[in-house]
Amino acid sequence: MIKRLTDNVWQITCEKFGSHVYLIKLKNKNILIDTDAKENEKQLINELKKLNTPPNKMDIVILTHNHPDHIENISLFTNAKIYGSKLDFLQKEIIPIDKLKIPEFKIIKTPGHSKGGICILYKEILFSGDTIFHRGTIGRTDLPGSNETDMKKSLNKISKIKYKILAPGHGNK
Repeated sequence: MIKRLTDNVWQITCEKFGSHVYLIKLKNKNILIDTDAKENEKQLINELKKLNTPPNKMDIVILTHNHPDHIENISLFTNAKIYGSKLDFLQKEIIPIDKLKIPEFKIIKTPGHSKGGICILYKEILFSGDTIFHRGTIGRTDLPGSNETDMKKSLNKISKIKYKILAPGHGNK
């Protein structure tokens, strides 16, 4: 299912369990936030094609954290540069998020759900990964690499950010 958030931002939600995927078209660049679970591979490809952006046309993929339901389709994006936190990704193919040069994006480090969790602020949209969801719920802190104290600090940091649209990793409004 495709939901348009703004003129150049779409949320893709597949039928089986996985994460929301966000497509941003910015200055002739196709940017994807997260890649969903492997079970949703075919549906993700079809939804991206409906948006005239098949996987081979993706320029950048940003990973909010290193959990399978967010990263299992990385291999589809063969022409994209893949970015993620050094605290979550040690693979040499994953470029450290600090090297992402998109002035319109503010990267916010939000450990708690994972060691290297990030949120991305773009205009009035906060892409929150699994840090915070609609209705004030938050990502789990009982998983390996998660930390409840870090999560509280991250939530405090996010509470000071002004945004109009929350674009979380999971859930509906």
